[in-house]
Amino acid sequence: MDIQQIISEMTLEEKASLCSGASFWDTVAVERLDVSSITVADGPHGLRRQRDDADHLGIAQSVPATCFPTGCATACSFDEELLAEMGKAIAAECIAEDVSIVLGPGANIKRSPLCGRNFEYFSEDPYLSTKMAAAHIKGVQSTGVGTSLKHYVANNQETLRLCISAEVDERTLREIYLASFEGAVKEAQPTTVMCAYNKVNGEYASENEYLLTQILRDEWGFNGFVVSDWGAVNDRVKGLAAGLELEMPTSDGVNDALIVEAVNAGKLDESVLDQAVARLLKVIFDTQITAAQKAKYPLDLDKHDEKARQIATECAVLLKNEDALLPIASNKKVAFIGEFFEKPRYQGGGSSHINPYKITPAKAFISMFPNAAYAQGFSIDEDKTDEKLLASAIELAQNSDLCVIFAGLPDRHESEGFDRKHMRLPDNQNQLIEEISQAQPNCVVVLHNGSPVEMPWIHSVKSVLEAYLGGQATGAAVMDVLGGTVNPSGKLAETFPLRLEDNPSYINFPGDRDKVEYREGVFVGYRYYEKKEIPVLFSFGHGLSYTSFEYSELTVDRAEALDTDCVTVAVNIKNTGSRAGKEIMQLYVAPKSNTVVRPLKELKGFKKVTLNPGEEKTVTFSLDKRSFAFYDADLKDWRVESGIYGILIGASSQDIRLEKDITVNPAIPYKRPITVNSPVAEAMAHPKVAAFLNKLRESVPNPPHLDENNPMADMFAAMANELPLRSSAMFFGRMITQADLDEVMK
Repeated sequence: MDIQQIISEMTLEEKASLCSGASFWDTVAVERLDVSSITVADGPHGLRRQRDDADHLGIAQSVPATCFPTGCATACSFDEELLAEMGKAIAAECIAEDVSIVLGPGANIKRSPLCGRNFEYFSEDPYLSTKMAAAHIKGVQSTGVGTSLKHYVANNQETLRLCISAEVDERTLREIYLASFEGAVKEAQPTTVMCAYNKVNGEYASENEYLLTQILRDEWGFNGFVVSDWGAVNDRVKGLAAGLELEMPTSDGVNDALIVEAVNAGKLDESVLDQAVARLLKVIFDTQITAAQKAKYPLDLDKHDEKARQIATECAVLLKNEDALLPIASNKKVAFIGEFFEKPRYQGGGSSHINPYKITPAKAFISMFPNAAYAQGFSIDEDKTDEKLLASAIELAQNSDLCVIFAGLPDRHESEGFDRKHMRLPDNQNQLIEEISQAQPNCVVVLHNGSPVEMPWIHSVKSVLEAYLGGQATGAAVMDVLGGTVNPSGKLAETFPLRLEDNPSYINFPGDRDKVEYREGVFVGYRYYEKKEIPVLFSFGHGLSYTSFEYSELTVDRAEALDTDCVTVAVNIKNTGSRAGKEIMQLYVAPKSNTVVRPLKELKGFKKVTLNPGEEKTVTFSLDKRSFAFYDADLKDWRVESGIYGILIGASSQDIRLEKDITVNPAIPYKRPITVNSPVAEAMAHPKVAAFLNKLRESVPNPPHLDENNPMADMFAAMANELPLRSSAMFFGRMITQADLDEVMK
């Protein structure tokens, strides 16, 4: 289609109408010019396509679809290929339902474990988050279906999310929150990006030109269109000028009229509108669902259910396994306890709530253990202990070889629309785990939750399996892991703190009235706990296996590198156990001689490796400038400091197995501008400043801070080095004149 020709034939009113939805889920059609409408629908872990008779808020029953594991689970797979496969399956269901764009994935950072929507998001770490998001996008878009990377940016809480202002300094924004989107945009080019509800540093994300145009388009090269989150528009004309092409849902013509009025009044250049329409038309034409797509990607829900089960097994994280209690032999007398065993919590609440075409509870596979029995133990619908249910569960546990307790967070504790108030499981569940673990020492806890929980009973149970919200097949997947059909390989994509008060955002979450300050800066998640040496319950990247792995022979292809070089890292991994398994190897970079305050180390690479017993493989990683850089807000660019960097290979952020140092230097040496307020020690690096100060020093025969016999010499030297240049002369016996300073500054 000749987009520019179509635009030239459009009326002003038709152009404006394209910038708003025709309904809750459809774009506007201009039939006389052969511009069709396209349909968008919620994701990100499955298709939420509303029926034709859906209510005006779009929350009525949706068509049956496959509910895949949510983002909190899939990130624990550390498996980009797996995310791409899931994306293709979701896209196939979109094609069957004539949905052109599925809304997702969600790449917001998990700043606080209390965020009610954390279950949709990947990680506390931007590198892992962006890799998972890019893989998901590539999988979906390989079919011709579009995606919408969301919620851009700093949408890290549900409290007052439509009006709160996230106050974030530039370095933190770049290194943590924007970085979680940047790689996904650059690597995968999502069809659309969805702007967030909230303000960022006082300006709504929907009308923030710095975010929508200067960074997203000009710096990152995004070439799709920006869509608002549903109801996120504050000022439609300002938003359009800033780079927001599509408002959703429909404004029933109200905001269309404002756009027309602004153009006619000369307040909005029509070329801005034309540019927005061009971007919209390109995506509309590119994502039309065709007969060829339907033939190429036929719908097979049973096959997708099998895929959902496989993905869920890859995501399950074995947190603890004392005495190798898991896997469970089939002849064991097992007590399965907890209502989640028969009614699994497999997804979160809110706009991403899928209507699964089938649900497989773990109870459906109880026959895997012929000597097993089940007791409800507690009610999901209340937090108060039911003494009869508890007593019955304790009796069953006492008369068994071991017990498996299915616990977790009900929807009423965790959902879009509100934030959690604490990190605890419901009281009745904590009590049940404590009492049963006293009655039966061989106790396993399986968790169904979307965010970290405190575990006051952790030392009383032998095994913990974190299943997260594993989708419609989570029950089958959990039983696969418990029975040993699958060897667990997931690792935590977020830190589990011992208590809520340890979290870096604790004091400033969720903010005061109209703003929330991100005072922890770049120290989010493991970056904070490690810098502060705060013990955690389970570290980022932690996850156990039924086999064991040995790391060896770490090599780095050079001892010194420029920041323009590609550094290649190789390491060997061997399965030293008796079972086939998968290990997620993690590479962290640790700056060791930096002058800027930085985390102790940061994730910069990972690989998931499959190994048979006794098998050994060599795994390689590539590191570029960004692997060593921090964002210099003064320079407005990424910068690498000259110095030594540790290359760390580990099984988790706190289980580092191998380490080797490399010296990295910037290809273009950075020189900090020297001013009259520069410290003397820093200014002395400039030869002309050094010459000037040395000349001053010569004018004083015996400066006290240079007299080695003076016991105060060290103190004087330290004070002199920290003085601003303008004050340095007092240490040389006379005050520096303004003329002297001016001459040096020239």
